[in-house]
Amino acid sequence: MRHAFAALLLLSAAPVLAQEAPRPRAREAGVTVGILQPGPLNAITDVAGVKVGQVTLARSKDVNTGVTAILPHGGNLFQDKVPAGFVAYNAFGKFMGSTQVAELGEIETPILLTNTLNVAEAGAASVEWTLAQAGNEEVRSVNAVVGETNDGMLNDIRGRHVTIADARRAIESAKAGPVEEGGVGAGTGTVAFGFKAGIGTSSRKLPASLGGWTVGVLVQANYGGVLTIAGVPVGVKLGRYDYRQQVEEKKADGSVVIVIATDAPLSDRNLRRVAERAFGGIARTGSSFSNGSGDYAIAFSTSDAVRRTAAKRNAVSAVDDLPNDRMSPLFQATIEATEEAVLNALFKAQTVVGNRGTAEALPLDKVLPMLKGKP
Repeated sequence: MRHAFAALLLLSAAPVLAQEAPRPRAREAGVTVGILQPGPLNAITDVAGVKVGQVTLARSKDVNTGVTAILPHGGNLFQDKVPAGFVAYNAFGKFMGSTQVAELGEIETPILLTNTLNVAEAGAASVEWTLAQAGNEEVRSVNAVVGETNDGMLNDIRGRHVTIADARRAIESAKAGPVEEGGVGAGTGTVAFGFKAGIGTSSRKLPASLGGWTVGVLVQANYGGVLTIAGVPVGVKLGRYDYRQQVEEKKADGSVVIVIATDAPLSDRNLRRVAERAFGGIARTGSSFSNGSGDYAIAFSTSDAVRRTAAKRNAVSAVDDLPNDRMSPLFQATIEATEEAVLNALFKAQTVVGNRGTAEALPLDKVLPMLKGKP
């Protein structure tokens, strides 16, 4: 009894750690970009069938990393492949499976995002999960698709803390609905423009007159440049931007991975064109696409009209896909959703004390007044 009472006193004397209040998304804070309207969730999951799962490893200042999984649909991805396009805008990075996607124009596994030194574990998890799916008992080759950025400032990256089991949990926990943003999943340890960043997502719904298609984007933001929000040079106004001599970090290096989903019936060739346009959105945020940056985009279509099912693979089949002349609205939607996804990653992220320094949250109390009067 005496020991229990002493323990109770000790517990009551322990400091109570206050939780930071949730931070708003860009649109919730009154910041809008572009001319098109978002979908109901303003997320990649506005594209019907798309699921997202995340595992966050935030155990101490030395472990800030994780995995984000994007599933194009909830069925057997290997048997019902989706057409895809891939672009390496600046290829200082590792994107597992990209050569087969570029060659065949299709995705047969979940898309996983993680840190640079845990690509192998994420790839192994994707292979294991795929082989375990009913109907894949005779599969002898799997093209795992894994992107990465380097979270070595906030995470002890050499510790390689992400396990195969962690990555499988990200896949198996994937669901439709709202997507958590900021310092979560593969964005737990990422930094952009000198501020804490992470995972961000956004979407655009085209009006019926332009096809009514939805474009959803998810980014793993970890890159540099001169932060620009709605055309305002926020980084300059805050005195924190690449190449400013007074800043200790002068390099603009870093990386971004962009995942684009759409329900528009697109060929892999036009999906590659969509992936290219995503970098227009990254440019709007102030990126300089530096030599040391790994800038990648992968786009896929969920449309049944272009789905590459097992039945279609052994026969000549008719495929309905959108003609080139109807692509421009989708390009616009991709650019806008990419830009807003990055802003959401920055707006939602909170300050993190990490392995090699501290990444402060974007100071919204200073930033929002700069944007006053902007549409």
